[in-house]
Amino acid sequence: MADAVMAEDQKFCLREVLDTFKSCLSEDKEVLIDQYVAGWRGLVRFMNSLGTIFSFISKDAVSKIQIMVSHRNGENGAQYVTIQSMVKYELDNDLVDITKRGSYPESGCRTLLRLHRALRWLELFLERLRTSTEDSKTSVMCSEAYNESLAKYHPWLIRKASNMAFCALPGRPTFFEVMNVGTPEQVVAMLGDALPLISEVYQVTEELYSKHDLLDLP
Repeated sequence: MADAVMAEDQKFCLREVLDTFKSCLSEDKEVLIDQYVAGWRGLVRFMNSLGTIFSFISKDAVSKIQIMVSHRNGENGAQYVTIQSMVKYELDNDLVDITKRGSYPESGCRTLLRLHRALRWLELFLERLRTSTEDSKTSVMCSEAYNESLAKYHPWLIRKASNMAFCALPGRPTFFEVMNVGTPEQVVAMLGDALPLISEVYQVTEELYSKHDLLDLP
């Protein structure tokens, strides 16, 4: 768990996150939890590099990462090697609060669902950055991505505060600089490589959760 916190302080590099998500899927298209968590650590570093604007998301992500690390390091860690094995284990043993929060608020299924939803927001936002022009407003891109994904899971006050915070986002050049890849053209090319991989991890998880009616866990 200490390792998870320490990792958040290291400098973000988009290429490293790309390499992590490349290794996230097994040959059988199962999502490896250790690599998934490592990819999220990189995304947290990205958000933290931009200051406190994304703190309401990055802090929640860090807490969810720590829960998943605890599951992996626990006595049943072998059941949490992949998202698929985790879902089977927790459902077979009634370790998931299906209709209302109660006995298992930190179940792996519920915890990872929160990261899964946030991953969709980041995917949508990064895709907008990739296809944007130099004078495109990052605040608009971020708000649009948020409203298409995470917003529906947040109460009105958080939605309002989030959209206000996005107004203070730095411009496109700052985002590209934070990604630590090189020229704007190199950043766009790298995003072009990274996003399909992130999208595939998201889709595999989405289909698994949908199959087991887990997309609306409280």
